[in-house]
Amino acid sequence: MASSKGERCGTRYKLQNRIRERGTSPTSRAIQEFEEGQMVHIDIDASLQRGQPNHRYQGHTGKVLGQRGRAYVLGIRDGKKQKQVIVLPQHLKPQKYN
Repeated sequence: MASSKGERCGTRYKLQNRIRERGTSPTSRAIQEFEEGQMVHIDIDASLQRGQPNHRYQGHTGKVLGQRGRAYVLGIRDGKKQKQVIVLPQHLKPQKYN
C-alpha cells in the first residue's frame, strides 16, 4: 500500500499544540491587524486548520505585502527564491524589533 502524501504529512510533532496551549485559541490572535511592510513571524496554530500555510514555512519571518480578505500576503525568502504565502492572522506573530 502506498504511503499518504497529504498536506500534513510528516508533521506529527511540528503541528501539535503544547500541553498548556491546547483548546481553542484566543480571539485576540484572530483580530490582530498588521500594516503593509511590517515584519511578522509564521507560528502555525495547530488547533485551527483554516488559513494555515504549508508546514515548511513554520518559523519563517516575512514582510506583509498586502491583504486578501481577512488573510495576509507575505513575502518570504525560501533559499534564493522570493515566495508569496497567504496566511490568516491566527498563524502570525508580530516581530518585536524591525
